[in-house]
Amino acid sequence: MQTRDVMIQTLCVPCGNRCRYCLLSWDGRAVGAEYDRSRRYAQRLIRWLRDNRPELTVHFSFGYSMEHPWLLEAVDFMRSVGSVGGEYLQFDGMAFRTDEELKKLIAGLREHGVKHINFTFYGTECYHDVFARRKGDFDLLCRTARICHATGVRISAGVPLTRENVVQAGDLLRQLTDEWLEEIRFFVPHGEGRGAVLEPIRLRERDVRTLPPEVAARFNRDAFRTEAEWMTPGAFRPTENRMLLLSLTPENIGALETQNPADTIAALEELDEAYYQVVPTVEELSARYGDRQGEYLYSQRDLYQKWQKRFLSETGIPLYDVTDERQSGSRRY
Repeated sequence: MQTRDVMIQTLCVPCGNRCRYCLLSWDGRAVGAEYDRSRRYAQRLIRWLRDNRPELTVHFSFGYSMEHPWLLEAVDFMRSVGSVGGEYLQFDGMAFRTDEELKKLIAGLREHGVKHINFTFYGTECYHDVFARRKGDFDLLCRTARICHATGVRISAGVPLTRENVVQAGDLLRQLTDEWLEEIRFFVPHGEGRGAVLEPIRLRERDVRTLPPEVAARFNRDAFRTEAEWMTPGAFRPTENRMLLLSLTPENIGALETQNPADTIAALEELDEAYYQVVPTVEELSARYGDRQGEYLYSQRDLYQKWQKRFLSETGIPLYDVTDERQSGSRRY
């Protein structure tokens, strides 16, 4: 397994939403280390990696949302270290703003180098607001999209499809394209974080067949397959690379500041190896748990993680979860 990327993050910025589908299971309590301290640490680590591990791609990020009190300065820092957040921002869970306030914010972001802003829509307006647990969120996203378009910032949107909102997909697409949102992707939400609560409404093959053609054209059917389709020989794609995730918290940042950076990277790689030495391969787990008649749709990663959790639950093996993106770990790809 080849280490290719390092992501340094601090989950120190609140999010305005409490979405049913949340990778980081936001519960109103920020768990990340203080931003300025995290930025200073990340700057030192990134400098060391550039000098000693130049083959690695390195990024710095913060969450749970982009509602940073000094967002423009944070964007400048991410640009200075070559992080994707210097040009691309996900704009979910932002504070409510008037149109004039949004114009000022988006114009400032454009001046500081932001080229692309992404949104997540969970359905049409009423459904979206209930799903995100914030009345007015749908309107905020639409107004922000209009202003981005007028300001010359590229905009895109993702729509997670479930059995609950699939009937809304055609109407939602028409409304979003009226907002100049041409770059819209429909996908099956993963089961990570709070996404696990969506399992009872996971999309099925029969639901996909009801999608209007214009929606189906924006849904990557090759990436999201039924469990039965994943069970066919050669369906699983090999994973040869990994991204290491270093999540900075008040509990670990002090030790990290005094640790040799080489030891920090080695420790993350050891966490990854320890996990996958115990958890069987996706092919082995598919032989053990796979449903050859399964009609529910998954990405390969999501189905593998579902089987991993079942294996660990059944065996009772106590194992640090490197796939939980709220904490330090790894992502194989």
